[in-house]
Amino acid sequence: MSNTKQLEKKINKEYKTGNVKCAIELCQIGLQEDPTNADLHIRLGDLYLAWHLDIYNSCQYIDEAITEYQRAMESYIDSADIYYKIAQAHFYKGDLDKAINYLDTAIEKNPKLARAYYLLAETYTKKSRFIEAGINARKSIKFKPLSNSCAHFLLSNLYNVSSVKSFKNWVKARWEYVLSLLTLPFDSQALKNVGRFISYMKFFPILVKGLYLVNSKKFEKAIELYADAIEKAPGFIPLYSLLGDIYCGIGRYEDAITEYKMAIWLDCLNIEAYRHLSQAYEEIGDYDSAVDVYQKLIEITPNMPDVHSNLANILFVKGDIDGAISHFQTAVTLNPKKQWTSVINQTLGFVYHESKKDIDAAISSYQSAYLQTPDDIDIYINLGSAFYDKEDFNNALQVYRNALDLEPKNAKIHCNLGFLYWGNSELDEAIKEYELAIEYDENYDIAYNNLGVIYLDDLGRVQKAIELFKKAIECNPNYALAHFNLARAITITGDKIEAAKLYQIAQDVNKITNELDPQEIIDKINALFS
Repeated sequence: MSNTKQLEKKINKEYKTGNVKCAIELCQIGLQEDPTNADLHIRLGDLYLAWHLDIYNSCQYIDEAITEYQRAMESYIDSADIYYKIAQAHFYKGDLDKAINYLDTAIEKNPKLARAYYLLAETYTKKSRFIEAGINARKSIKFKPLSNSCAHFLLSNLYNVSSVKSFKNWVKARWEYVLSLLTLPFDSQALKNVGRFISYMKFFPILVKGLYLVNSKKFEKAIELYADAIEKAPGFIPLYSLLGDIYCGIGRYEDAITEYKMAIWLDCLNIEAYRHLSQAYEEIGDYDSAVDVYQKLIEITPNMPDVHSNLANILFVKGDIDGAISHFQTAVTLNPKKQWTSVINQTLGFVYHESKKDIDAAISSYQSAYLQTPDDIDIYINLGSAFYDKEDFNNALQVYRNALDLEPKNAKIHCNLGFLYWGNSELDEAIKEYELAIEYDENYDIAYNNLGVIYLDDLGRVQKAIELFKKAIECNPNYALAHFNLARAITITGDKIEAAKLYQIAQDVNKITNELDPQEIIDKINALFS
């Protein structure tokens, strides 16, 4: 027994002087002599965990810590503390579901274990399950009321991020913050957290200098500064993310990806590093890797609407329309902010309309967006187009008229109204609306072209049509359809050579814009000289 106590004193001495490596070696020596000493396994696990969290250490020892705790559990099978320690290790490893399972077991063993409730609250917070986080934070305070600064501080943050923005929650957040300050001197974990934060202040001058260098466009010097700091403190995670941001800013995405991966390797719950990593993958067109990162992020925080939205955008680009729709729908369900939700509903409507050809679903999404932001003019434009494609002209007309109540000089709405009247064979109204569209936007190429088609095909006024087509091309030289229509009009005048030239231009432009069926242009050219 005396040898064990003597060894414990040596271990504690090395640990207190900051020599964690030596303390670990002493534990390992002790276990060689007594492999079944559960207390030494626990101590070794604690040391591995402490070394893992040391910012001046570049190695990871979280798995070693878990192994040692599990060996100790063979002797202390009913120890709530052991289950708590294993849960804590899994928390830092980023395996939140396992952490929850072990914490639940710890609480079964000891229903009054306040720190287990607190870590459970932290874990649920990481998973964006804020209601469960709040419940467990309050339970932690219940069983440790006078020395639970950490739980009060967490509750303060939870009230601040609450989806219910009210004066009552604002007061609660401030009150919990005050309680966290009052109980701080009696909470050893909170004091450690404060001490760790203060120790990070030594990096503040480096961060400020780096920011100055970035703002001064001295990127290479900023990179050198952060790289040197990382060599001294390889576990200080913000440095990797900052370095990654600089690399992204100068287009060195592969280097940025390396830095973000390091930040995640050191902190598996580094949400911002995941975000930036996926964005870097998007920049280089590696959508498969971006999807993998977003899916991992969703495993950690399944209730973050912007992550689902970003993943949906990438899936849409990849052609996975059903997957995109699923994640857009999840994003809409999760997000309480009206403006943002409206944008996602509009995007969802576009996907239904253009990709799935499900007009009813598109209309439903646009209407949902309208309920969120009834003053958003784009919703009226999209909803009117959907009703038109459904051949519901009355509803389309009503939507556009309502839009004009908001913006009577909106050229696009007048242009859409012109198209609606034209499709309904109301030519006088169509001409009036197209002319208004041109009046409010003198460079509106589509309005010129469509009005030209009416004059050419419906009214037979060839010269007027030619003027309008030329105006459309003047506004947009890369407008293949306008070149094509101008060629049609010139053909009627009998100038086949000029018409052929215009058809050729339409064909060349169309290779880029894909506005027309290429065969239709070829048929027109062949018909000129048949």
